Amino acid sequence: MSGPRFPRSVFSRGQEPDARFTLANERTFLAWIRTALALIAGGVALEVLALDLHPGFRLAASLVLVITGILTPVLAWRTWMRAERALRLGLPLPGSLLGVLLAVAVAGSGVLVLLSILLR
Repeated sequence: MSGPRFPRSVFSRGQEPDARFTLANERTFLAWIRTALALIAGGVALEVLALDLHPGFRLAASLVLVITGILTPVLAWRTWMRAERALRLGLPLPGSLLGVLLAVAVAGSGVLVLLSILLR
């Protein structure tokens, strides 16, 4: 018999769902974590490589990527918990702001890189 599961606020509610759904939810969470690592690596690389780009816009694009990479795991954890709780309670799955956040951040950093190329 296993001990208490973490987080208790999720696993203490409802009934155990089909394992396939729980595992799919976990895979989605891990995909967001990989995305966060890629964002941070991209932001660091953009700044460390010191490409011949406008320095202010390059730094701004790097910061957007790194900050988004820091926020993504926090939101991914919250989204995982909300989805797991909904699965356990038989409720519809909640929406997530992660897709919108990433779309805005990647588009914004892309615009900043474009500006840094045009204004060098």
